[in-house]
Amino acid sequence: MRERLNIPPTKSSLLDLKQKLIFLNEGFRLLERKRELLTRLVYEKLKEYRQLNQSARDTMANAYRWLSITQMRMGSNRIQQLAVGMPEAVEAKILPRRNMSVQYPSVQISKLPLQPVGTFGTDASLDETRSSFTDMVVKTAKLAEVETTLWRLLEEQRKTQKRVNALKYNVIPRYERTIDYVESSLEEEERNSLFQLKVLGERSA
Repeated sequence: MRERLNIPPTKSSLLDLKQKLIFLNEGFRLLERKRELLTRLVYEKLKEYRQLNQSARDTMANAYRWLSITQMRMGSNRIQQLAVGMPEAVEAKILPRRNMSVQYPSVQISKLPLQPVGTFGTDASLDETRSSFTDMVVKTAKLAEVETTLWRLLEEQRKTQKRVNALKYNVIPRYERTIDYVESSLEEEERNSLFQLKVLGERSA
């Protein structure tokens, strides 16, 4: 890493460097704020993910419990026959959303009323199985939305953190060292000019 920028020590360079440093510091503050907001969003989504994950697991366990009951009462062959013409149980839409420059899917999913599938060779547990599996699909879809959002927020947070670190530990310090160098060079040049003027004045006298 170079200690400073390769810029000639002139007054115009100094003014340009100071102006750029103002922008860099402002950019650093904005990125730092963004990083803090992303961190807060990550923790919120993580909490939501853990709650939904447990709820989805419970719903899945309940769905497979009802499926086992239905299999015992109706048999696997009959369930497979009915599954071929089973009407849709959910209605879903996936829309793009954006927050903090992060795009992620928004899943809008809802249960549809259960439609009859025939009465011959069926058991009342079939409706419970269908309803519980529908609940499982709804919960799993919402879990997938939150998980996808969480990973994308984490990725954006990592990128923002890298930019913050680059500005804080590399870019801004180089500009500050360069400004110090240019100021020192200009001061030295001014002292030399004054000294030369003084010598010329003494010789003239």
